[in-house]
Order: sequence, then structure tokens, then C-alpha cells
Amino acid sequence: MKGLRMAGVTDPGKRRSNNEDAIATVPALGLAILADGMGGHLAGEVASGIAVDIVKRGLINELDDSKKRTRQNGLSPEAAALKDSIELANRAIHEASSQHTEYAGMGSTIAVVLFHGNKVCIAHVGDSRVYRLRDGKLVQVTEDHSMIQELLRRGFITPEEAKLSTNKNMVTRALGVESNVEVELAEETVHEGDIYLLCSDGLSDVLEDAVVEQILLRFDTEFENALEYMVTEVNAKGGPDNVSAVLVRAQRNFKRDREAVKELADAASR
Repeated sequence: MKGLRMAGVTDPGKRRSNNEDAIATVPALGLAILADGMGGHLAGEVASGIAVDIVKRGLINELDDSKKRTRQNGLSPEAAALKDSIELANRAIHEASSQHTEYAGMGSTIAVVLFHGNKVCIAHVGDSRVYRLRDGKLVQVTEDHSMIQELLRRGFITPEEAKLSTNKNMVTRALGVESNVEVELAEETVHEGDIYLLCSDGLSDVLEDAVVEQILLRFDTEFENALEYMVTEVNAKGGPDNVSAVLVRAQRNFKRDREAVKELADAASR
């Protein structure tokens, strides 16, 4: 199947009463977002909701083709807009957390892909991940901002020990925790037919990468079926956390749907 295609799913899992994950896809803009909230009662879902909403609206507005855009500090206009939108979401979550006692301490991870031309911008904060399936091989293209990953990087623990750790969810970076945040940002050339997977740790902590790879290869372009199967597998293994995933099939020479984006920008400004 040709073209840029997206599908997503979010599920509370088997042990959580509410879902603190949030996702959004805007195919006309080449945008997919996933966030995993954290905090007290309902605060996590508030944080992830703010993150997804502000990033989506910010990019719709900034990448409306009626506006002139230039490179900033070596970043493409798309990468610069993506970075700015995530930083704006961080400030909004931090302010809400500071001003409302019921939201004190809330935060959110985020993972975003934004396609333009033959490129994709990949941004993340926290331990929500982005993977790429190319030529039958699944590769993790983001590195978790987590205590476990830091210990692994420094050689203090082995990959096997990391898998058995009870501290997998201790993130070292998240939106809203402080007034400023360092956004991990990368840009790479896409190949026709590349598949990008965004997922929360509710998926990556339960299913091995090799299992996810086989699921994607088995279902190929049947994204909805692949996503449903992954969620079913996670829940069959106890569903310990909310589980969310977004799949995107890349397209070289992707062009934003100018009219659709303008309509979205007009609607967002009302």
C-alpha cells in the first residue's frame, strides 16, 4: 500500500482503573503523538491530554503553509516547530501542576514523529519509545530517559538485569516536572514503506522487541489488526499498565495537505 498511513490504539490494561495514556494522529500534517501521563488521581491523564493537545495544535498552527518558515539553529522548520511545541506543552503542564493542588507533581512522557518530504523528525521525552521497521528488522530509534537506561549506559547493570528490574518506570526526564525540559530530537531520511511504531512502556515492558517485530511482519499493512493483537497479547500477560501504540507507514516525498492543514489551523484559532 502506497502513502502515509496511520492507526493508533490505547487501552487501560487489566490492572488500572483509568487510562493515563493519550494519542493523536493527523495524517494531513504527517504527525503522530503518544503521551503517557503520571501523577495522582486523574492527574496523569490530564498531563498527557495537555501534552497531546498542545503539541497537535501548536504544529497545526506553525506548519500552516500560509506562514513563512526558515531554519532555526541548524534545525529544519519542522524540527524547530516540533521542539517549540513540546517545550510549550511542558510549560503548560508545569503551570497547571503549580496552580492546582489536585494536579501537583503531575507529568507526562511524550513521543512524536513528524514527516516532511523524505525526512521524519523524531522527538521524545521520557520512556515512551519510537521504533522503526525497515527491511524486516525492528530497531528502537529513541533511548529511554530512565534510571534503568542510565545504569545500562554506564555499564552498572546488564540487559538481562534490566529486564528483571522492578524500577523500570523511574524516568529521569518528563514533561511538566520542571519549567524547562530538554527535548531529545533527531531527524532521519525515510525509506519507502518504513513503518514507525510509537508506544508507551505498557507495551515495551511486556512484549519483547522480537515479538513486536514478528507481529508487525505477520500483519504487514493491516495496522488495526496488528495493534489489536499487540494489546491482546499484553493483556493476556496480565496487562499491568495502560498500553498504547501508534503505527505509521512512511512515504517518501510526503507533502502536507495544505488545504486540510489550513482548515485545521482556522478551526484551532476560533
